[in-house]
Amino acid sequence: MTGKTVAQTTKYVIKYKLNDERRFEFAQLETGTQEEALAALQALHGKTDDVITDVKVSKAL
Repeated sequence: MTGKTVAQTTKYVIKYKLNDERRFEFAQLETGTQEEALAALQALHGKTDDVITDVKVSKAL
């Protein structure tokens, strides 16, 4: 054992609009907050001029 603790994550679905186009992604998040989901989407889409809006998070089935 290395002594590292692993954060507990849950699979969520993130519904959002990217440049006014409806999209969704699945992500493993710790808390499932809108802020955490937005950070995951920004990491996924990188540093672009894309506009991410209408972020909604729910547990995946």
